This record gives sequence, structure tokens and C-alpha cells, in this order.
Amino acid sequence: MTDTTIGIKHVASALARQTLQNSALTRPVAGVKPIRLMPWLQVVKIGGRLMDRGAAAILPLVEEIRQLLPEHRLLFLTGAGLRARHVYGVGLDLGLPVGSLAPLAASEAGQNGHILAAMLSAEGVSYVEHPTIANQLAIHLQAARAVVGSAFPPYHHHEFPGARIPAHRADTGAFLAADALGAAGLTIVEDVDGICSTDPNGPEAGSAELLREVSAAELLKTTGPLPVDRAMLESMANARHIAQVQVVNGLVPGRLTAALRGEHVGTLIRTGAAA
Repeated sequence: MTDTTIGIKHVASALARQTLQNSALTRPVAGVKPIRLMPWLQVVKIGGRLMDRGAAAILPLVEEIRQLLPEHRLLFLTGAGLRARHVYGVGLDLGLPVGSLAPLAASEAGQNGHILAAMLSAEGVSYVEHPTIANQLAIHLQAARAVVGSAFPPYHHHEFPGARIPAHRADTGAFLAADALGAAGLTIVEDVDGICSTDPNGPEAGSAELLREVSAAELLKTTGPLPVDRAMLESMANARHIAQVQVVNGLVPGRLTAALRGEHVGTLIRTGAAA
């Protein structure tokens, strides 16, 4: 019988016959810093609470974005805001699992994205879904200076059931996207000046001071409410590209512009990535 194995090419690799769970084998490969896919991209997450404020907050921000378009190529990712709390409340009352609550809240974030994209449509800006961001973002940003999407990560029914409310929300999704794409930076635009030492709306509001710079690890040690997702802070420990994230107040004209130009105008959160 003819030996049909003659001529077969084998790939010489230590991983060929070993489990990928063997850290000793994967370390030489996994330890290499991945290439930046879009090193010219600026990712901007627009908070849902800011969008909740309506025309008074959105229109000035949209005008500021229009002025920014010639300077940058941008991926805007929107959060869900207060409407997500209503969705969570109804879903919890019905007994829905956390994996079913996640896509419901993500749909609210998508609605905010459609609103923002509609306001910028005269500049060629469009709303795109997650698969397009993952596979066709580059061609869209060749046609227009900016693209809008939902900041919620597409875990949906695969969301981790560690709590009744989805842990991976808009801030986490924006950070994961920015780091995976190797973006130049991530700016989180909220309705607050940044992160304070204590809850500015709590019983110790009088002693609250704006933190100009802080590490994700330090923030994780705090127990009070934060204007960013704690799951994002946990993800920052494994960052490969994004060395810092700036949280700025989108209600103050010019803050986003300054942040994208590299100015320190909010709270800088240091990640685990090497600068």
C-alpha cells in the first residue's frame, strides 16, 4: 500500500502536542506585546448619564465634536444611562438571569449611540454594530473621521453570573475595545469633573477632593461609589496598550478637546500597561 503520509509538512512548535494551559510553554509567546492595530485611533466613551440630560448637554458636546473631527479619527462608544436602571428593575422583578439583563441594557446604550450618530450624520458619521467595529472599523474610518457604537461589551447571555446586575458595562466595554485595537488613548466623558477622594454626593461630600491621578489598583481598594465600572478597573490590570485613561466632564466646554490634545483636565487612571 502506498504511504500517503509522504510529503506532509509538519509545523515545528512546542505547542503542537501540548495544552495551551501550560504557562511555561505559552509564556514566551503570550509575553510578547501585541501589535497596535489602530495606533492613530482615539476612543471616546460618552456616558449615558450625560446623554440623559438632553439637548442642554448633548448639543454643545456635538458642536465640540464637530470641531474635533479634522484633528482625530474617533470611535465614540455610548453608555446606557438611567434607562438601564429601569430595564434592570423590570428584569429583576421578572426573575431574569444576569445574562438576559446584559443585552437589554446594551440596547439602551445603542439607542444613545443612534442619537449621537444622527446628530453627526451631516459629517458622515454613522452608528455601527459590534461585528462591524470588530471587522470593518478601519474602512469606515477611511470614509469618515468618526464612527459611533455601543460601549457595552457583547457578552450578552455569556455574561458572568457573579452578581444579579451585569458587571461588564459601558466603561469596561470601551476600555476592552480601546486596548484590543491598540488605540492611542481612551477618554471617558461623564457629567462629573473626575473621580473624587470620597463620594461627592454622600455624607462626607464636604471633604471630597478631585483626584488628579490615581491607579486602578488604588481605586479597587475603595468601598464607596465610583463614576466608572469596577470591572473596568479589574480589566486594567491586564492592559497591553492603554497606559492611562482620563475621565473628564463633558458638561464643561473644551474639556474633551483638551483631553484629546493630551492635556490633563480630569482624573487620570493608570493601568497595568507599560507606558
